[in-house]
Amino acid sequence: QVQLVESGGGLVQAGGSLRLSCLVSGRIFSINTMGWYRRAPGKQRELAATIITGAGTNYADSVKERFTVSRDRNTVYLQMNSLKPEDTAIYYCNVRTARYDYWGQGTQVTVSS
Repeated sequence: QVQLVESGGGLVQAGGSLRLSCLVSGRIFSINTMGWYRRAPGKQRELAATIITGAGTNYADSVKERFTVSRDRNTVYLQMNSLKPEDTAIYYCNVRTARYDYWGQGTQVTVSS
């Protein structure tokens, strides 16, 4: 059974940093992308940053130069620097294959002004 468990969310002041972690357990074959999405209050879930297998990374324009997605074996990270109040959201870890979309339960990030 595949499980994605996020950690590292919390409350931070604007300009601060947080690092999110996502521990991926279980067997997953033919991964296309691994990364992070987010849902801000009153908005739809959107891409934040992903690692594309064999093709680098992809970032939302709003987080470029501030966020960095990385992977170390079965853990995916999101380093978030220079955080802004508009980064406040629930952040979801995602692993996508050709057939399946796996999601974590989400971790809350709140940035105060």
